[in-house]
Amino acid sequence: MFNNFREDLQAVFDRDPAARNTLEILTAYPGVHALLFHRLANAVWNLGAKWLARFIAHLARWLTGIEIHPAATIGRRFFIDHGMGVVIGETAVIGDDCTLYHGVTLGGTSWQKGKRHPTLGNGVVVGAGAKVLGPIEIGDNARIGSNAVVVKSVPEGSTVVGVPGRLIERVEKPVDTQHREKMASKMGFDAYGATQDAPDPVAHAINCMLDHLHVVESRMKVMCEAMREMGMGPPDGAELPELPSCEIISTAEELKKMHFDEPRQAPSGEADARQSNRQ
Repeated sequence: MFNNFREDLQAVFDRDPAARNTLEILTAYPGVHALLFHRLANAVWNLGAKWLARFIAHLARWLTGIEIHPAATIGRRFFIDHGMGVVIGETAVIGDDCTLYHGVTLGGTSWQKGKRHPTLGNGVVVGAGAKVLGPIEIGDNARIGSNAVVVKSVPEGSTVVGVPGRLIERVEKPVDTQHREKMASKMGFDAYGATQDAPDPVAHAINCMLDHLHVVESRMKVMCEAMREMGMGPPDGAELPELPSCEIISTAEELKKMHFDEPRQAPSGEADARQSNRQ
């Protein structure tokens, strides 16, 4: 039952930079405590003592905040980081070298008996707060982003983010992002927030928008040059204005502070009226 305990300890050192020594792991890591309790509860469950196994799992939940059904199958070198709020269902299967963060749920979507919880392959990482629901399969070395809700199987080596979970496409060929950065700079947009390095569907959508704007601007330049050759140049003042860099105001306090920092200027009409009254 405890033959792989040394490997479980080494997994903590490998995946948590904050781990300093073995004593600290044994006394202050609830994920390790929950795993030890589960190894015991699972052995008791397989011996047929169902109630005792459930009581051991309940005691572990009370002490660690991690709930693992004693019938769940967990592989070697399993690591739960932080751990609070993790729930692993009865028919869940977890492969070797998997990592779960706090708030993860490996749950079911049916009240029917039988296989109703997910199966995780080897090397799977599930981010904080993610929910993996139903009898689905998560392929080897897959990544589940924080707070994602996954209800469909995930192929190996993939990354899933969002609600509901969406696969992040990999870029096999190098992408020329120079025109994106140029367009983003013209719009006052931070190019670092819209790169393929970040697995974010919103960033991907912004990249597509920048590509579209680049094509539109190129075509507009060709049309304007053709009009000038025909003697139909654009009227004066038709040039596109410069777009200042924009900032999203997140709180009312910041908005109020920004207004106070700006000098108050009266509208031109009011200023003319006041000057005429003084005269």
